[in-house]
Amino acid sequence: MKIASEIKIVNLGLVYKDNLIIGDLQLGYEEHLQQRGVLLPKFQLKNILDKLEKIFKKIKVKRVIINGDIKHEFGSILNQEWTDSLNLFDFLSNKVEEIVLIRGNHDIVLGPIAKKRNIKIIDSWNDENVTIVHGHKIPKKLNKIIIIGHEHPAISFKEKPNEKFKCFLVGKYKKNKLIVTPSFHDLTKGSDITKNKHLSPFLEKGVKNFECYIVSKDEVKFFGKVKNLN
Repeated sequence: MKIASEIKIVNLGLVYKDNLIIGDLQLGYEEHLQQRGVLLPKFQLKNILDKLEKIFKKIKVKRVIINGDIKHEFGSILNQEWTDSLNLFDFLSNKVEEIVLIRGNHDIVLGPIAKKRNIKIIDSWNDENVTIVHGHKIPKKLNKIIIIGHEHPAISFKEKPNEKFKCFLVGKYKKNKLIVTPSFHDLTKGSDITKNKHLSPFLEKGVKNFECYIVSKDEVKFFGKVKNLN
């Protein structure tokens, strides 16, 4: 589904020109939970690779841009983060010409993993029209379309308040078009945009006037403005 000039939603990613943009993979989250006594089978990477395989069957791109929070743990590198990240990079290197990593707030010590595959980490990606940045900080340079992650947007409805759906948000930051992408992993649905406090400084004025695109079972559906949903 097209949501802006040359930008369309495919599954839980965005396609812009020859780029696939995904974010908030949180690799290693299962091991993080296991260290805290929560027993959880490790299926996260398989689900991510399955989703990517479906996307690559639909579209062809030259570059994958991972917009932050590739890994979960802040101050160290878990064993699962090493193995899952490298397996992901190896999978992607067989599909595209370039992998771009944008630093997220969870990626403080991502460098040693990226170095193993000679992948650079940057703070933002820009061309003449678009700025892609994780969303926990606002950079000085912003183009007319801004794409962020970090927020993990999801939404619930009165009829089923305990059921949440991942969603994309499209609105404004000052005079710029702002697109907020959902997390690409399936371990959690995300943060309910109608109930929870927003994390990103880009969203300090709220999202009531943002358009909402819900993703469910690989289908994208436009649900109008957030303020009209509940």
